Amino acid sequence: MTHAHELTGPFHPGSMVLVSLGSPREKFWGAILAVSAAGLSLRGIELASFEDCVSMVKAGEPMSNATVFFPMHRVERMELDTPGAAIPSLSDRFTSLTGVNPRVVLMQASSEESTGARTA
Repeated sequence: MTHAHELTGPFHPGSMVLVSLGSPREKFWGAILAVSAAGLSLRGIELASFEDCVSMVKAGEPMSNATVFFPMHRVERMELDTPGAAIPSLSDRFTSLTGVNPRVVLMQASSEESTGARTA
């Protein structure tokens, strides 16, 4: 039996995705932390900041990213960050330009945040 909080299919924690949002219109790229009926938790960057982020990481600076929650009514589209016919995924581009796997960096940062004290 599958519980309501368990995810099946391709959109699970750690999946790299592109998210299109409405009101206001924004696009984010990052790793899923959690998906629920209430919304999407993501660790990543605004898509418009991709090139700046690559430049920072190439220069040896830490990846500048955010942990964000988007209410489900704002999520217009979510797609896996996978390569197209002749186009590499953003994750592949990031790795080839920086030598760093973005999923590892984003999920590592997420687990470090969650090791702090939590209240029930």
